Amino acid sequence: MIEPKYHPGEEILLDYADGSLAEPAALVVATHLTFCPWCRRQVAELEAIGGALLEDEAPEPLSPECLSAMMARLDQGSCPEPEAARPLRLPSIDLLGVPQPLRSYLDAPLSALDWRPVARGMEEVDLGLGRAPVRARLLRLRAGAVVPRHTHCGLEMNLVLAGGYHDQRGSYRLGDLVVDDDSVDHRPVAERGNGCVCLNVTDAPLQMTGGIRRFITQRLRW
Repeated sequence: MIEPKYHPGEEILLDYADGSLAEPAALVVATHLTFCPWCRRQVAELEAIGGALLEDEAPEPLSPECLSAMMARLDQGSCPEPEAARPLRLPSIDLLGVPQPLRSYLDAPLSALDWRPVARGMEEVDLGLGRAPVRARLLRLRAGAVVPRHTHCGLEMNLVLAGGYHDQRGSYRLGDLVVDDDSVDHRPVAERGNGCVCLNVTDAPLQMTGGIRRFITQRLRW
C-alpha cells in the first residue's frame, strides 16, 4: 500500500495526541492514522512525551476532608447496576473497506447511506457531528466532477477515502489529508475513472471566488 503524501501539521497532531482536538477533527485524524504509519509514529512519540511530563509533575495535595467526604458518599447508596452490553453489529462487506474510526459512525454500507445531492456531480452524507458552523460529512464526487472555485473562511480538512482529486497544487490519493485555510483559493476536480469519496470537516462556510461569483456574498455549502 502506498503511504499518504499529505498529512496534518504538527500542531494538529499534538492537539490529537493530548486529547484537545474536537471530535469531528479528531475523527479525520484518527482515520488518517489508519493509512499513515509516519503519523502513527509521530502521535506515539508525542503521547510518550506527554506521559513522561505528567510523571514529572508533583501531585496536588488533597484536603483533609476529601477522604471523609468520599466515604460518606459511598455509604449513601449501593453501586449502580452495570448497563447491558450493546449488541455487536457486524459490518457488511461494503463497510469492511472503511477504516474503523469512521466505520463506527456509519449505520449502513457506503452504498446504502442516504447520499443527498448538493451540486452537479456531488453528493453528501452528513455525519451529525459538532455544532454549527462545524460540519462533518462524507462527500462523493462523480468522475471528472468539478467543485466551484472557492476559498475558506476557516479550516477545511479533507481526507481521501477512495479514488482521488486534484487542484492547481497537486493530486491527492487514498489516505491523503489536506488541510486548507483562507490562504487557499482552488478548484478541486475529481479524478477520471472512479471519482472520489472523502471525509470532509469544515469549521466555517466556504466562499465562492470564481468569475462573477467573487462579488457575491453567498456562502458556498457544497
